[in-house]
Amino acid sequence: MSKLPKEHKFLDLSDYGRPIARVIAKSLKNTSFTPIHVTLGFIISGLIAIYCIIQGYYWLAAFFLIFKSILDAADGELARLKQKPSYTGRYLDSVADILLNALFLLSIFYVTDTSIWVCLLAFLGIQLQGTLYNYYYVILRNNLDGDTTSRVFEDKTPIALKGEKQKHVNILFRLYKLFYGAFDKTIYTFDSNAINGTVLPNWFMTCVSAFGLGFQLLIIAIMLISGLKEYILPFFAIYTVMVLVFIGVRKLLYQEVNGNDKQHTATAEERL
Repeated sequence: MSKLPKEHKFLDLSDYGRPIARVIAKSLKNTSFTPIHVTLGFIISGLIAIYCIIQGYYWLAAFFLIFKSILDAADGELARLKQKPSYTGRYLDSVADILLNALFLLSIFYVTDTSIWVCLLAFLGIQLQGTLYNYYYVILRNNLDGDTTSRVFEDKTPIALKGEKQKHVNILFRLYKLFYGAFDKTIYTFDSNAINGTVLPNWFMTCVSAFGLGFQLLIIAIMLISGLKEYILPFFAIYTVMVLVFIGVRKLLYQEVNGNDKQHTATAEERL
């Protein structure tokens, strides 16, 4: 089940695991497994990847990083198949992601000679990159009446949906705000007008999807097995510059559309 109308689907570089994720979700549809179980599965896969990185088993680490990404997509697919969306699953997913991201980078720091400050910059960079992608993607989904479990502004604790406890939603939402609040505010400060803009073109969303967590993990996996582990943390620290580039392009697109709209309006008024 797609999160977007057909005409607005774009090639999501971070979503390469979706076909396998759908197969996994379909196989679990009529079982007692829940989306939360799948989320726990990707947490376990991520922890195994961390162990493999520390032990120097880079091919295995790459496998479990990719498998983690696939399961990360499968929990949402299963929730849609079972028609059981939940804020518990949504926030647990996000909280698990940021904690695993920190551990991934720390494990790479442990096996390389990279400075701890570069590691910190890489972590901040990865989170800002992912936040920008999610910001644009959620705005797009909301504008097109797509999937709306995720909200553009996570400023109030949501009301628990059927089948979940409000207490769990409250706890996980607080953790979400603790971990992601600063990143959300930073991206919003840089591009607060994005929510008022036009629907972003598919090619632009494909480019920004390179900031998605799935693609980030793919880059880490490729660099690990290519003997480039020393460059992983510096790469993500420097790659963060592209956040400003994409925001600049988004603003230019919006100005161009506004300019065309005003020109068309003026032309129509002249004809009248």
